[in-house]
Amino acid sequence: MNIELLLLMLVLGSFVGVMAGLLGIGGGLIVVPALLFLLPQAGIEPAISMNIALATSLSTIIVTSGSSALNHLKLGNVDMFVIKWLMPGVVVGGFVGANIAEWIPTEYLPKVFGVIVLFLALQMLLSIKNANERSMPSSAKMVGYGTGIGVISSLAGIGGGSLSVPFLNRHGVEMRKAVGSSSVCGCVIAISGMLGFILHGYSAENLPAYSVGYVYLPALAAIASTSMLTTRIGAKMATTLPTAALKKIFALFLMFVAGTMLL
Repeated sequence: MNIELLLLMLVLGSFVGVMAGLLGIGGGLIVVPALLFLLPQAGIEPAISMNIALATSLSTIIVTSGSSALNHLKLGNVDMFVIKWLMPGVVVGGFVGANIAEWIPTEYLPKVFGVIVLFLALQMLLSIKNANERSMPSSAKMVGYGTGIGVISSLAGIGGGSLSVPFLNRHGVEMRKAVGSSSVCGCVIAISGMLGFILHGYSAENLPAYSVGYVYLPALAAIASTSMLTTRIGAKMATTLPTAALKKIFALFLMFVAGTMLL
């Protein structure tokens, strides 16, 4: 880790914080592709760079989503029913996803990530024109959906906002509250997923210095230190922007990330 890489990660963290507050994402959609580019420059072997990117991304999300959640709570943008019934599922799903990622060949993980994100982008674009809303599922189904969101999010190294925000908005939750509630769930998913990657990473070979399992501490410290300061900017923007504009920003952002990972 040299000065140039450190500065890039500090800038990355600042951008991630704004986007986390604005869109309810944990930042993994930005952090994972960025780390895949930056980690080899820090001397980390390509064979383990994807797992390190996923694990480190999840660890930064704990700080970023936690900070974003606190800001949204202050602004009244959190739906407590959603938190109550999604939370148990995302805890279990986050841990399961980290275990699944260990068995998927490294070269396929970016493609899996890209396909998931592209699907979500198309779903969000369609929801702008289709105003039909579904009723909120029963509490038991909410736990099941939460488990699915946790598995996919942990597998992709994200906090789940790209999954939970479209899901909640589709089921009648106002966009601003979907974003705020997603921030709370994203923090929990990240904790569960990170623990799974730490446990599996202890037996991995050729890990860089200053690693805890697959979590690379220098990258975590640099990204988290600035992201937690800028989430309030994004949270205030989410409160003032129209719902349609938020959806368009979200969808275009997802398409950009998906294209980057697939190509």
